[in-house]
Amino acid sequence: MRIKSEKRLYNINEASVYLGRSVWALREMLWAGKMPYIKDGRRILLDIKDMDSWIEKNKTQFTF
Repeated sequence: MRIKSEKRLYNINEASVYLGRSVWALREMLWAGKMPYIKDGRRILLDIKDMDSWIEKNKTQFTF
């Protein structure tokens, strides 16, 4: 039996690509408390579930 393992934690570079933001823009978001993150020593990791949640919460619709 083979277990499919999808990546859940992304480092700051990978997360910035996923979110379409620069690394510094993402760091500023984290420092401002806009998204939770995991700190493992000096490493900053972001959970894909938190990133997807942030995307959903920040969607807006254009209205006329």
